[in-house]
Amino acid sequence: MERPAWAPRSIDISVPSVSRIYDYYLGGSHNFEVDRDAARKAMEFMPGLPKIMQANRAFMRRAVRFAVDEGIDQFLDIGSGIPTFGNSHEVAQAARPGAHVVYVDHDPVAVAHSEAVLAGNEGAGVVAADLRKPQEILASAEVERLIDLNRPVALLLVAILHFVEDEDDPYGAVAELREALAPGSLLILTHASYEGIPLPAERAAGTVDVYKDIRNPLIMRSRDDIARFFEGYDMVEPGLVSMPHWRPETAPEDEDPYAFSGFAGVGRTA
Repeated sequence: MERPAWAPRSIDISVPSVSRIYDYYLGGSHNFEVDRDAARKAMEFMPGLPKIMQANRAFMRRAVRFAVDEGIDQFLDIGSGIPTFGNSHEVAQAARPGAHVVYVDHDPVAVAHSEAVLAGNEGAGVVAADLRKPQEILASAEVERLIDLNRPVALLLVAILHFVEDEDDPYGAVAELREALAPGSLLILTHASYEGIPLPAERAAGTVDVYKDIRNPLIMRSRDDIARFFEGYDMVEPGLVSMPHWRPETAPEDEDPYAFSGFAGVGRTA
């Protein structure tokens, strides 16, 4: 397999990557045949996976614009993946020129491509770090350069927590990040769940098995378990809901049934 110029030498391009699979679902070009093969296997069980990812991205854009309307001009996007059209820095900086955005990911391809996309953008940066180690993120040079933790920040954890197993204490990591944020900060979150998927859970579990096979377990938490991530936050209306139902700009009934899979919400620190 020929290695494209955008793929760092340090990565094994024969192993599927969650961020490149996500890129494929969104119609991106920064993925390999091994990623596309895994995605197609997952879609054999849940053919609407691309619709879920599109709904996820649409929610993120609405939530970022909401944050800007609330006066927030700093964004910390953890588990950001490979930047595609309409990513959080484009939305934030279009709505609020001068907004600062820091992307965080542990995938070398996501980091390398983010660096390329952000070249020359003084208000945005990228950090190679892992959500499970919040202090490494908070102490990074880019966060110190671009984020003033004494002012409100919008923390984006979009489609990332379902890749963190309970044994790695995702609730502890989210709480540690919350404690570092100033009052008035926002948590913007989406999470996969069997609830809302227009399929029997047994069939949807086939997709979960695909991710398990590529050593990136997909943890399908219940609505109650997802709500626990918002402890210490006041939920913004309409609360924790399916993605199309969070402050929609178009009629939710026009959405694809798969778009209602999982949950999305925004919380505000007191």
